[in-house]
Amino acid sequence: MNIENIEAFIYVVHFGGFKKAASALFLSQPAVTARIQSLERELDLQLFERNGKLISLSEDAKQFLPYAEQILGTYRKSMKHLRKSASPDVLRIGCTSLFSHYVIPDLLPLFRQQYPEIRIKLVTDSNEQILEKVLNKELDYGLVRNLTHPSIEATRLFENKIVLAVQPDHPFAAKGEVTLEELARQPIIFYECGSLDWAAIHRMFDSLGKVPRIEAQLDNLEAAKTLVSSGSGVSFLPELSIRKELTDGRLKRITIAPLAHLSHPTNLITLKQTVPLYRKALIEILESHIEFPYRVNG
Repeated sequence: MNIENIEAFIYVVHFGGFKKAASALFLSQPAVTARIQSLERELDLQLFERNGKLISLSEDAKQFLPYAEQILGTYRKSMKHLRKSASPDVLRIGCTSLFSHYVIPDLLPLFRQQYPEIRIKLVTDSNEQILEKVLNKELDYGLVRNLTHPSIEATRLFENKIVLAVQPDHPFAAKGEVTLEELARQPIIFYECGSLDWAAIHRMFDSLGKVPRIEAQLDNLEAAKTLVSSGSGVSFLPELSIRKELTDGRLKRITIAPLAHLSHPTNLITLKQTVPLYRKALIEILESHIEFPYRVNG
């Protein structure tokens, strides 16, 4: 007998309807309906009697309910006991590849220094998939850009600026700040970084009556950085990804006034109805690690 089907049955009874049960389980209403129908087939009986939009328990369901509650309660207690006895606490964190490459290698050792008994499970995925996994309780925390959901609590950590990067020998490097007109004459290595897309690039140059010189379109950040370092062109890149190159002088940051607002807002998200274990520690470590001046406090 499927425990998820039993859980759906109890939630429908407890919340008095399929819609509220679906919301509490973070499922769609059709998914809850499918689970109830599957349980009815398993039991070979009808659990709910429907009168228009109203539902009520069948007589068979009334007799089954206390057994279902006992089964679910026993299952949850056994799982909790097994998790406690089998392994140390696990903190499940989801993040994008940008964080996975440029933050997590420094973050994890700092966290382990404070909490050596905690094991970290890291999942790298897209912003949308991380949100879905937090909603489904597959992850405890997510590090994502701006995503809203009524069941999610989000803490803004910082703004990851999107900057124009050039190699040190590029003519722009000596100037520090250039105009759109000057940029229009340069070959651009275009990296799709979320805040800046192909259409946005063209809109920037519409007022100039020029077409940007897009030399290459890439979906790989490291490839874009390599091409810029080799002098193949200039590129808009997340500042978080080039901090080391900026520090040691392998790349230079160039200012273009009309584009100074471009950034990736980064949020720590978790489910509202959960106990936020280690949330404060994660935020403090992240904020101490992100040292460039775009951090959002509070």
